[in-house]
Amino acid sequence: MPLRIHTRSFSVLSRPKPNYPGHVPLTVVERCGLAVGSALGSMLDHHRHDLVAALGEATCKPYFITRLRQSMLSHPTGRRILRDRPRISSQTMSLEHLRTLPDNSVRYIDDPEEAYVMQRYRESHDFYHALTGLPVFAEGEIALKAFEFANTLLPMTALSMAAIVKLKPAARRRFWSTYLPWAVSNGLRAEDVINIYWEEVLEKDCDQLRQELGIEKPPDLREQRKMMRDQKKAQKAASEARQTVGQGIMSN
Repeated sequence: MPLRIHTRSFSVLSRPKPNYPGHVPLTVVERCGLAVGSALGSMLDHHRHDLVAALGEATCKPYFITRLRQSMLSHPTGRRILRDRPRISSQTMSLEHLRTLPDNSVRYIDDPEEAYVMQRYRESHDFYHALTGLPVFAEGEIALKAFEFANTLLPMTALSMAAIVKLKPAARRRFWSTYLPWAVSNGLRAEDVINIYWEEVLEKDCDQLRQELGIEKPPDLREQRKMMRDQKKAQKAASEARQTVGQGIMSN
């Protein structure tokens, strides 16, 4: 089934009515401005989850969110999700954890069903961490964004990888040599993760779910970092030992 991409133009003086509660219709110029502004703002402060969300909404049209919605319509579980429109709520996750999550309201996507697709993607983020086994600190987040881009093609996920410039050199080398190749191969090979009905698989073993989806678990990032720290400590200890021996020889 071909993608049907809906676009519309209007003047800021004759802005149409919202299509759903909270919706903010944007002109093309406004959408571009929102994309640039939110991209720069989120780069300067990665804790601004509202700007990251706005960037995702501003850059997902006219093609990418439509493609993701089409994937759901083409999949039996995806169609059920769109029909049921479940939300990640206190019934599926602890209330304490939900309080730590950013606001998931969607405002800048015109089509109500596509707005739900974006909302579902954002609310599922923590499940993607559990599915891949990638930790929630910066290095793990960037590796996960690479996987998400290969799997969903949402531009925001690719733009988020620019945060790699803030990583230490060793972490950047690890990303390019290990985690980016893993993300690309697994993201392209795996089933579309947007079609997972998370509320129905909460008790399923992660290894079994990964096998069903065609995802290979990446090397343990925490273990990789620990090995690097241990190696640096060993090198430092060896260097100090050589210096001690050298000083002893010179004193004799």
